[in-house]
Amino acid sequence: MAARRWRRALRGLCGRLFLSQLSVFSGRESTEIPPYVTNCPSNGLCSRLPPDCMTCNTNYSCIYGKPATFDCKVKPHVHCVQENFTINMTCQFCWQLATSDYVCTNSTNCMTVSCPRQRYNATCTVRDHIHCLGNRVFPKMLYCNWTGGYKWSTALALSITLGGFGADRFYLGQWREGLGKLFSFGGLGIWTLIDVLLIGVGYVGPADGSLYI
Repeated sequence: MAARRWRRALRGLCGRLFLSQLSVFSGRESTEIPPYVTNCPSNGLCSRLPPDCMTCNTNYSCIYGKPATFDCKVKPHVHCVQENFTINMTCQFCWQLATSDYVCTNSTNCMTVSCPRQRYNATCTVRDHIHCLGNRVFPKMLYCNWTGGYKWSTALALSITLGGFGADRFYLGQWREGLGKLFSFGGLGIWTLIDVLLIGVGYVGPADGSLYI
């Protein structure tokens, strides 16, 4: 019984090896197009392609923050003019770029109005026309900075005119405080004056933790 099992396993292994070699000789593997090719226009200058379309040699003599020259070539299956070329860029890693050179994910689960200010884990991607060293997709801790569509001017106007009825708190989504102001007539005017000051300086914000627009 054991000998039969070994024979069957050996036959299955040989069959898989034969099929893999057949696919290689038939050219199936060579016709597979990598996903990055869709972002690489053809018939143009190779040096003008996005960074994902090329590979560059590491320049160990570059000085951080200074311009440097890197020898590059296009990746396989990319068709362009002058496949070997040089790229001039600043010697720095991608996570050290200016904030305008990459795009990060936003979080709507953190409080923007808090002390101390909250941060969240974002995934950032370098823009296509920017060259840098290292990974083009990297994590970064960013301050919470998102908005739910609430206007500071509207909240302040409601606090001044209808604050005694809790309209400002209702507008900001703080319905418990709004009910408290409504049934206490704005805390006999004291709560209303305090809210005008707090909303005016931006200390009181939307209940969802977002920023004013």
